Amino acid sequence: MRLNISSRSIAILLSILVATVLTALMFVAPTLPLQQGVLAAGITIAACFLLLYLMFEALIFREINNIYEGLEHIKRKEFRRMSNKFLFRPEPLKRMRDEILDMAQRKQQEIDELRRLQELRREFLADVSHELKTPIFAAQGFVHTVLDEEEEDGMDAFTRKKFLQKAATSLDALDALVQDLVTISQLEKGVLRMRRQSFDLALLVRDIFEQLELKAARRQVRLELNCFDGAPTQPVLVLADRNRIRQVLINLIDNAIKYGREQGHVQVCLQRTGKSIRVSVQDDGSGIPKQHQNRIFERFYRVDKSRTRESREAGGSGLGLAISKHIVEAHKSTIRVHSELGAGTTLEFKLPRPKEKAVVE
Repeated sequence: MRLNISSRSIAILLSILVATVLTALMFVAPTLPLQQGVLAAGITIAACFLLLYLMFEALIFREINNIYEGLEHIKRKEFRRMSNKFLFRPEPLKRMRDEILDMAQRKQQEIDELRRLQELRREFLADVSHELKTPIFAAQGFVHTVLDEEEEDGMDAFTRKKFLQKAATSLDALDALVQDLVTISQLEKGVLRMRRQSFDLALLVRDIFEQLELKAARRQVRLELNCFDGAPTQPVLVLADRNRIRQVLINLIDNAIKYGREQGHVQVCLQRTGKSIRVSVQDDGSGIPKQHQNRIFERFYRVDKSRTRESREAGGSGLGLAISKHIVEAHKSTIRVHSELGAGTTLEFKLPRPKEKAVVE
């Protein structure tokens, strides 16, 4: 049974014992012969040493153990591992110092990470407010122009309709941006579930090529599909959410067209790797600098700031790659970027293949 005695009580008790032993020696030693006096002094010194050691053990070491218990209570798994690491070291104060320094280093890393996240949050709020402001102000300007001209009765029906169509376009862009924000929020929270089905990925890529054909033609970009067996007409079956993968491929191919070289080509490759299909989208543009490659999947992040307005006018929300990253991760995969300046950029990820008896949707 463990006695719950305070450290102060133990210190007082041991001090009384030490004082009693020393007092007894002072009174007894003069009456003893020399040899017995020396023996009594030796026994007294040993007893005092033992009592002082118990005092340190009870006071300092006990408090150290209380500190360890508190640390384990705060972060049980981490500090249990740390305590086991230093368990058999004989210097408890040094052991405690090492653990506290280790804890301080970890806490500093957490603080640095929180500061980084805080900075990203500020950037995100600034970017999203700017992205929302642009279509709102555009629609507001067109609508107010129509209203002002209506009061003066000086705008014909054709001009009025033209201004209202521009306002509607701005509001459509605003709606798309809000929908993208909702989508990425749901993906980050894991609320949006992937509806996996077996489908022909090569056929999906060809459909996307047809959808983006006019945009590619404006930049004279050639779209190419290469399959692992060299036969683009053969089905390439994957097991994934078809609509979400379609969204990913549209984002990647659209970016490749937009940032690739004019009169160049964009290549989509489908390659079998074990039980998966590797999907890669390659352009022949100027490439992405190393310092930007880890950030291109952040929300509203653009490598070329001078093209932000052009991208926005073309319908880009700045969320395409961020959404694509979360969709691919929801399929237990990762988007990887390979890029060199002047040598183009390749974005790739993997999708699982269905079992042999799966039905093509």
